[in-house]
Amino acid sequence: MTVSEETGLKESEIGRIPKDWDTISFDKAISHIVDNRGKTAPTSKNGIALIATNCIKENALYPVKERIRYVSKETYENWFRDHPKPDDIIIVNKGTPGMVCLVPSPVDFVIAQDMVAVRPNKSRIYGRFLFAFMRSKIFKHEVDSLNVGTTIPHLKKTYFPLLTVPLPSKDEQTAIGDTYYNLSKKIETNLKMNETLEAIGHAVFNRWFVDFEFPNEGGKPYKSSGGEMIDSEIGEIPKRWLISSLDQLHEKKENCVITGPFGSNLHASDYRETGTPLILVKHVKDGRISGGDMPSVGNHKFPEMNRYLLKIGDIVFTRVAVVGESAYIRKRNENWMISGQMLRVRANRNRINPRYLAQVFQQRIFKDQVSNYAVGSTRPSLNTKLLLSFKFVLPPLRLQNNFSELLEGADAQIENNLNQIDTLSSIRDLLLPKLMSGKIRVPVPKDNVEPD
Repeated sequence: MTVSEETGLKESEIGRIPKDWDTISFDKAISHIVDNRGKTAPTSKNGIALIATNCIKENALYPVKERIRYVSKETYENWFRDHPKPDDIIIVNKGTPGMVCLVPSPVDFVIAQDMVAVRPNKSRIYGRFLFAFMRSKIFKHEVDSLNVGTTIPHLKKTYFPLLTVPLPSKDEQTAIGDTYYNLSKKIETNLKMNETLEAIGHAVFNRWFVDFEFPNEGGKPYKSSGGEMIDSEIGEIPKRWLISSLDQLHEKKENCVITGPFGSNLHASDYRETGTPLILVKHVKDGRISGGDMPSVGNHKFPEMNRYLLKIGDIVFTRVAVVGESAYIRKRNENWMISGQMLRVRANRNRINPRYLAQVFQQRIFKDQVSNYAVGSTRPSLNTKLLLSFKFVLPPLRLQNNFSELLEGADAQIENNLNQIDTLSSIRDLLLPKLMSGKIRVPVPKDNVEPD
């Protein structure tokens, strides 16, 4: 290492760091590795969750249970070599090596192949600091540099001694690690709160429009209070309700459902550092729009792309690969743009409430329709004609509006939480590289300053 007295920095294996920092190889920063066999564990229909690489997300503090499989108790006890413990760090080591998440307490899952869990060496490094460093671009660059020329990127355990970790004082490690963790924890809390609020919306919808127990004129649940039911093409529904489709509700169908701009209209050269976010398939999941990696389309494209700009109350649909995922457009998404991978629905508010329609699109029965009819065997897709034709229950508009008004408070809180998440994520992601390079130093209490 070389020290620059002029700047107070020194060169290290990972670039310039403060001269009072040290470095340590990654293998010395950990005390234990949980590494199971490099083959698929036998699975069962239920049991203990098996976390795979798709469950490790950089915007989540802990693994998410997405498209998970399960293992039996016997497999849990006898097949795996070891299991992670709370505060271990899970690392993906194949495909997208270097993606990391913390292990929560209690641990209610096992880890699959193509990932390992490492246990920070507490005598040498603060665990949250190590986790924060592994989320930084410095660590990602180190990992990527080990996979140059490889067909399938792979972070092997034998590479661990080749990775370098900065080592500030224990007090500074604690301050940096806790700062990153606390910001991430607040983001996680807001996400969980939104899941709860969304679940309330699903529950009310099912109560009113699936079980048909909406309040009747006397305020009692309709069906169980003897409300009259009639037969329809999709089963019993309350009297005077209809079965309809977007096709039947919209005279000008081209205004209701449109496909996003194709590649000939929108190119990568139109992306800018600032502009309007462009929603891709990967950003829409379970009724939400998420992802900090959205490309931005420059404002110079607005005149010709105006019809693809979104309004409050629009609903966006994924139309290729993963088909039928949808999300409701809130105020925060106004004037965002859909890509050619998406469809946009704009409801005729004189016939149907868009908030009610958005909830219809989240129902399992509707998603199954999409799956059954999506065209294309090798690459399923959804087109405007199909989306316009799907059938759904149409209650009186008054009742739809009552449902929308009932959810106004929850929807406002969801949007407020999302705005907070954006702010906290921006602060965290701007702060992390500066903390890890020492460009921003965390004050250390004078009583704890280590002697030279």
